[in-house]
Amino acid sequence: MDSLLEERERTLAGILAGHRALVVAYSGGVDSSYLLAVAVEVLGERALAATAVSPSLPAGERADAAALAARLGVRHVEVVTDEADRPEYRRNDPDRCFHCKSALFDVLEPLAARFAEATIAVGTVTDDLGDHRPGQRAARDRGVATPLADAGLGKDDVRELSRRRGLPTWDKPAAACLASRVVYGLQVTPGRLSRIERAEAWLRSRLGAHANLRVRDHGEVARVEVDRHLLEPTAMLADELAALLHELGWRYATLDLAGFRSGSLNVGLQPRDHA
Repeated sequence: MDSLLEERERTLAGILAGHRALVVAYSGGVDSSYLLAVAVEVLGERALAATAVSPSLPAGERADAAALAARLGVRHVEVVTDEADRPEYRRNDPDRCFHCKSALFDVLEPLAARFAEATIAVGTVTDDLGDHRPGQRAARDRGVATPLADAGLGKDDVRELSRRRGLPTWDKPAAACLASRVVYGLQVTPGRLSRIERAEAWLRSRLGAHANLRVRDHGEVARVEVDRHLLEPTAMLADELAALLHELGWRYATLDLAGFRSGSLNVGLQPRDHA
């Protein structure tokens, strides 16, 4: 296993070395952080980290991304994206992520052109290839690089290699933009994203920084997902949690007994939605 991981990391380094310069779409999550760390090692000053700032990025994630970029010694820029102004994004159909990533690449393309005609790269891993990920279609359409997946690296690989490098993100819970909590067909608005962010921040402050959790917005209903072993501790917070969710505007508050599942809102999508 060690030799295979080492070989895949060498493959990744070779892929990165083939680029004149690289702009990493950097969220501060596990995958993009590892990609950035290796890019800095291989390309030095020819690597640039770019973090998209919009209502869908939690403030805590933004701060963490900036702190790690500073630690890596890489040039880091924050770019403002306008997906929230796009009707096709706010409509929140199952292809919402396509429009979100399109807004990101609209901003990154001129940035990359100015930065030594760099290639744009995202932290897609092999596990992402089989899920409902319309953003991948946007990346393919724009010729965006996916070095981790091209090197055969999956999520567990990236975590282990991040651990070996001493990256603080190695055991960070899976993260996704706040809009991924809003049930399809329900309009994405800054207010809706803000209340999700506040609810999740409160819950994480009680359950711990490494808890996997989501507050799914179903309109009048807030559906809380946590790791299965945290169901009982969360239930013990029921009165406080329900009061907070009601204060934030939800009429009903529920705890999902199936526990945390990444991408649970994709359940039931028709095959055509995966195109």
